[in-house]
Amino acid sequence: MHKDPKQLDDIIAGPILRRTLGDELVLWLATSRPLTMSFRLYSNDDGSVLFSGLVDDFSPAPLQIGKHAYIYLIDYRPQNSLPEDRLLEYDIVVLENGGEKSLSDYFPDIVYPGHKRPLIVCKARLDHILHGSCRKPHYPWQDALLRLDDELKKTVSQPSKRPALMIMTGDQIYADDVGGPMLVAIHQAGKLLGLFPEKLSGAVVADSQELQESELCYYSRADLLPRTKETKTLRDKFFGGVRKPIFTAASAHNHLVSLAEVIGMYLLSWSPVLWPEIDLQAAEITAEYQKTYDVERIQVEAFAHKLKSTQRLLAHIPNYMIFDDHDITDDWNLTRGWEEVAYKNPFSRRIIGNTLIGYFLFQAWGNTPSQFEGDFLEKVRTCFRNPGGEHQDALIDYLLDYEHWNYSLPTTPKMVVLDTRTKRWWSERSLSKPSGLMDWENLSDLQQELMDEPAVVLVSPAPIFGVKLIEVVQRVITFFGHPLVVDAENWMAHPGSANVILNIFRHRRTPKNFIILSGDVHYSFAYDVKLKYRHNSPNIWQITCSGFKNEFPRGLLTWFDRLNRWLYANHSPLNWFTKRRRLRIMPRRPDHHPSRQLVNECSLGRVRLNTQGEPVEISVLPASGGEVRFLATKR
Repeated sequence: MHKDPKQLDDIIAGPILRRTLGDELVLWLATSRPLTMSFRLYSNDDGSVLFSGLVDDFSPAPLQIGKHAYIYLIDYRPQNSLPEDRLLEYDIVVLENGGEKSLSDYFPDIVYPGHKRPLIVCKARLDHILHGSCRKPHYPWQDALLRLDDELKKTVSQPSKRPALMIMTGDQIYADDVGGPMLVAIHQAGKLLGLFPEKLSGAVVADSQELQESELCYYSRADLLPRTKETKTLRDKFFGGVRKPIFTAASAHNHLVSLAEVIGMYLLSWSPVLWPEIDLQAAEITAEYQKTYDVERIQVEAFAHKLKSTQRLLAHIPNYMIFDDHDITDDWNLTRGWEEVAYKNPFSRRIIGNTLIGYFLFQAWGNTPSQFEGDFLEKVRTCFRNPGGEHQDALIDYLLDYEHWNYSLPTTPKMVVLDTRTKRWWSERSLSKPSGLMDWENLSDLQQELMDEPAVVLVSPAPIFGVKLIEVVQRVITFFGHPLVVDAENWMAHPGSANVILNIFRHRRTPKNFIILSGDVHYSFAYDVKLKYRHNSPNIWQITCSGFKNEFPRGLLTWFDRLNRWLYANHSPLNWFTKRRRLRIMPRRPDHHPSRQLVNECSLGRVRLNTQGEPVEISVLPASGGEVRFLATKR
């Protein structure tokens, strides 16, 4: 079934465009072998060469993550700033045996019709931002990222109409909710690429090979954890697939475990290259789950069929990313009790650590390459020189203690991307109470970073201002000791972090204009927010788009939307019982349905900004077509 390794395509994923700032241009790609490559940058005006150089001369050495798998980060830092707001072309040329092979030779469809090379634009001013989260391959709907590819076909050569960047606000993969066919494809890709095996401590299987050979490998991974009282909680946390009374959680019985599985998930989610070698019909699935497998196979095959378009758009638009829980595991660090149970067991610690390694390799490294130079990158290299054992555990320990996943971009307005997962504010009252999304020290650092900025785009994976009724339901269920049941992960769930983030907005030296971009919740909405009783209140816009390929249960959200409008209208006395009683929150209405406030469809978010950093247009691009604009409420 599989190709001989010598016949593997040279480039197996990418290129993905990451940073395009005046002083740095970053591209990510994965290859099947070490390559001698030249990176070339051209002016689109006259085709002149702006730069040409061997990748090895100015970029980090590639990371070998399998026998036939390497990751390259092409990090070009020009001596003089790159021209802004002008079309540039780039190419990655493989040099071998005196010949050259360009990107379009490898991938004829990676360029848009009428062009020879991928086209990019460097924009220092954020005039047009795309955003979104939550992309689940086996979800039964179209991938909203394809809408961007359709739009770029028309605007790729018009710099003024192209977005400055796209920010993915979390759940770029679902490590904890993998369709059976996707897991089968992951294992086949792992064998094809020779992804490294690893030993597994604290599990009933000894290593990753025994995991794949186990009859419990597909749809039954809950039973792979040790059967002791101590680990019953772990089974519930990692593989329980619980039916939640408000949010119906999907099954986690195919949770990714090994690092090879995590790597395979990313490669198959972003690239079409390996899919022709995958045979989903060859899987050995028990009769109990065959029907589920067949249904999911239809969705996974449709997802894979469209990945050429995804590959093309990712090569043209700068992409920045930040994790949320499903990139690692559901309810990641939700409570102090969760952390104490999860990190104490070597098997669950390895599961979390492997997905965190995957996050660095496929997401974080390209956000801000300079911060990972030196000791950090050397620890990663050491892990892959001796994979699967104590060096992997040492890297996991290092990553779990790492405190700088957040980052900012020197754009206009400044973009500040928050880590709301690893810097949590533990509850002092109970192990089962939700932790705050950021602790006091890091919120204080955030305030200092925002000081005296005229405007800012703040990226918070979870909305700072969410749907009040849903947050109240979460609070009630949390009161009875069950925060895990409802994913009680909102800024208002912890009094300390809630008060501090609200005080940041009240501070007189923080920005006049705040745009908050969020995802997480599987529906989309927009709010205009003002401080009450203040003449100089900052302008705050909470803009949420979720998900790319996931949705909230439709009937349930319709009722939440309706009840929330009735119970928490702007002048409702119930607002006095919330932490936001000193704020005036005005929901915007989608123009396709004037009686609703929430949009529940797989979508990509769009925000257009003026020169003061104020949004002049807020909308979502549904996967099904069209554009839904959020209209400001008349006062």
